[in-house]
Amino acid sequence: MPDLKLYNSLTREKEVFTPLDESHVRLYACGPTVYNYAHIGNARMAVVFDQWARLLKALYPNVTYVSNITDVEDKIIAAARETGEEISDITEKYTRIYNEDMGTLGVRQPDIQPKATEHIDEMIVQIGQLVERDHAYEKDGHVLFHVPSNPSYGALSGRSRDEQIAGARVEVAPYKKDPADFVLWKPSSGDEPGWDSPFGFGRPGWHIECSAMAEKHLGLPFDIHGGGADLKFPHHENEIAQSCCAHGREDTPESFAKYWIHNGFVTVEGEKMSKSLGNILLVHDLVRDYPGEVLRLALLTCHYRQPLDWSTQRLENTRKTLDKLYARLQELESVHANENESVPEEVMNALCDDLNTPQAITELLAIAKIESDHAKLKGQLLAAGHLLGILKQDPADWFAVDTSDLDIVHIEKLLAERTKAKTDKDFARADAIRDELTGMGVGIEDTPDGAKWHKL
Repeated sequence: MPDLKLYNSLTREKEVFTPLDESHVRLYACGPTVYNYAHIGNARMAVVFDQWARLLKALYPNVTYVSNITDVEDKIIAAARETGEEISDITEKYTRIYNEDMGTLGVRQPDIQPKATEHIDEMIVQIGQLVERDHAYEKDGHVLFHVPSNPSYGALSGRSRDEQIAGARVEVAPYKKDPADFVLWKPSSGDEPGWDSPFGFGRPGWHIECSAMAEKHLGLPFDIHGGGADLKFPHHENEIAQSCCAHGREDTPESFAKYWIHNGFVTVEGEKMSKSLGNILLVHDLVRDYPGEVLRLALLTCHYRQPLDWSTQRLENTRKTLDKLYARLQELESVHANENESVPEEVMNALCDDLNTPQAITELLAIAKIESDHAKLKGQLLAAGHLLGILKQDPADWFAVDTSDLDIVHIEKLLAERTKAKTDKDFARADAIRDELTGMGVGIEDTPDGAKWHKL
């Protein structure tokens, strides 16, 4: 097996991965806050870390992957007030939907999926440790981490003192000793959830949740921690500060997690996702229009650390990639695959180079063209597909299209009209027909043999 290399956000270098314990590799990724449907940016994190977990489990005998559920947070409280639903009903509903939607994308549930509300005791203990070591203080019913008490704060993000204050979007509050200080515990009242603690009735701050859950289920230090790039600061920076300072390891950020991995942002057709633009794409909607394997592979067609622009073109190109691979498997339908065949070396080498999934896909397409030893080839395609979370369907099922909800006569009529419009050089009309068909859920591909249509 090749050496596994990864880009460590903490050292800002690509490094050879050396487990703390080769007999047990431990991985943690920050999961969703469950108050609404997950969008495609959330899905990228889930798919990327599922892929990391799959690769690690292919390389090491025992891997524990933990990814949490945040089920107590101000956004959840706001959603409960807005809808009139119980907080537990909201969190249970969206946890179930999240796991179902991610499952459609081939994301396996983590080995452990802890909920924040089930780890309040661990959070209270860690907050107490920070207070005892003078890294945290109580004021007006709050407990806050005192950032200047940690000399290595900023090691992960590389932010200066001024950048830390600006980037933290700090609340101007009279109970803060320093503008960069952040909340570990806050008072609860009225309809807000809360728990008894030595600091008063209240609830935890967001950052302490992952510190407590990671330590509970993986121990310290563990191998890899990560999540989306947006979490690097302040969330992950604060996790390091809390966990290291609670145990008197202020100067050694790696005493929490040795390696840090962050996936890039997702834009939509070149624009940042935002409510104002109305371009927030929910996985729950996308899985109705595209096979889960298309969505998964589309998220892997760009290197995980790079920004990914989500577009219809990317989806259509990804569908064609899967069509090619399934067509090859269909050609090999009568061939009995070598059941013990391993993942092709070229694919594994690409994945072991900082999870270079675009290169792995390129290598897999090249391998699919091989014409010799079909039993080996089929075994390799299936092995690689298993590792990448694709090629799980029977080829016949993949190519079967349910057109019962389409007016095929009308579609063919529009297609003929579009062909005539192009012949007459009436390109505006041709484009209008394409848009009309797209609105009907029909895509068009112009080929040397004429226009072909398919269900989107």
